[in-house]
Amino acid sequence: MAGNKKVALAVVAGLTAAAVITELRKPPEEREWHGKIGNFVPYDLRPPTFAKVRDRVWDVDNPNLIVPHAFGIGWTINLGRLYKLANPAG
Repeated sequence: MAGNKKVALAVVAGLTAAAVITELRKPPEEREWHGKIGNFVPYDLRPPTFAKVRDRVWDVDNPNLIVPHAFGIGWTINLGRLYKLANPAG
């Protein structure tokens, strides 16, 4: 089990490094601090706000169940969509 944690930590560290390097290779005026690594894994390194977290985690109008994290690398579950799927009448 400890080996799996080390692998997961190495993957997260590698993806984080790739996101930072991607942004630092851009001229300063073009750095947005969000995008995708390898055109697949989303990242958002901008400071999170309550509104952004709420919009990612509880967006009942978004048809996507899996959405990019409000801060960091990867995806999160849109609990608002999950709630809507579980309660179609509500």
